[in-house]
Amino acid sequence: MPGDRERNDTVSAATEEVGLWVIEDDPMFRSGMEELINSASGMRCERVFETCEEAIRVLREEGVPQIVLVDIGLPGMSGIEGIRLMKPLSPSTEFIILTIYESHEKVFEAICAGATGYLVKSLTPEEIVEKVREVISGGAPMNPHIARQVLSMLSSVASSPGEYGLTDREKQVLEQMVEGLTRKEIADRLFVSPSTILTHSRNIYSKLHVHTRGGAVAKALRERLV
Repeated sequence: MPGDRERNDTVSAATEEVGLWVIEDDPMFRSGMEELINSASGMRCERVFETCEEAIRVLREEGVPQIVLVDIGLPGMSGIEGIRLMKPLSPSTEFIILTIYESHEKVFEAICAGATGYLVKSLTPEEIVEKVREVISGGAPMNPHIARQVLSMLSSVASSPGEYGLTDREKQVLEQMVEGLTRKEIADRLFVSPSTILTHSRNIYSKLHVHTRGGAVAKALRERLV
């Protein structure tokens, strides 16, 4: 029956797991992250790596993860440089930086490289899962204090506004992104569905020639688009 098929499709979509990779050189923390992700509903840890070099090789050979958690301080290639190389290979992947210390300079570099946000390793397991879910929902996890510092740094290097052909609605959505709202929060504020906001977001990324929310926010502030 058509109705039964539609209900089954809805249930299947709702229960679909989000695949994650972890790139971390500390074996205990890496193992802990793998166990934490696999114990959280709606998530699965597909791969763990000790270096970005190894992850890049697998990415080229096997396919695209939905989310990658990557440590900043890795042996060999840094996490930030790894994101800079992996993002063009997998534009749809969300990258989240793992770090011991909150540093607005490092967060700024990570966002410019293509990261969506960052997680401090001292967070509780529950907080880490919550932040990952925030990214899945279209948000960008970042401590408010660090966010203000990063936005200040972006504003200080602002250049002249460019012309990208954004519609009035796309500019409204971009403004909400800059405020740090999730996709659902933007949808609620603009009285539209989250899927509509997703469509607007994709159009914004295409017009601004970026691949992530962080890239769009950085460009919007750097070029004073909002």
